[in-house]
Amino acid sequence: MENKELVLKAFEAMRSAYAPYSDYKVGAALLTESGRVFTGCNIENAAYSPSVCAERTAIFKAVSEGETKFLKIAVCGGKDGEPDDYFYPCGVCRQVMAEFCGADFVIVTAKTSDDFRESTLGEMLPSAFTPEKIGN
Repeated sequence: MENKELVLKAFEAMRSAYAPYSDYKVGAALLTESGRVFTGCNIENAAYSPSVCAERTAIFKAVSEGETKFLKIAVCGGKDGEPDDYFYPCGVCRQVMAEFCGADFVIVTAKTSDDFRESTLGEMLPSAFTPEKIGN
């Protein structure tokens, strides 16, 4: 799947975001190795800490349906659902990605459906704490 198609799915997911406190809406679209796409949006909560990011929503949906091998994720976000810059995953989302993905996992950050950048998880989270570091 081309990056643009994945980015468009992230923008579509952003429309479902529940962000009544920050008004910052985020969407994500996760492509699995099997070719399935799982989307997610951020869901805020008045207590704040129970809130969940779009990237984790997409990953958790995929895992809950038996998918654990991921190729790339597209992410977009902005105040009132209007991105004004490239959106990058937070540290918690990067750590969740590191649980399932290698350093070469692709993260596409989008400003618009035609203006996006590609990075790897290794670039965004060098020296990640991964399951392999725990040992058996």
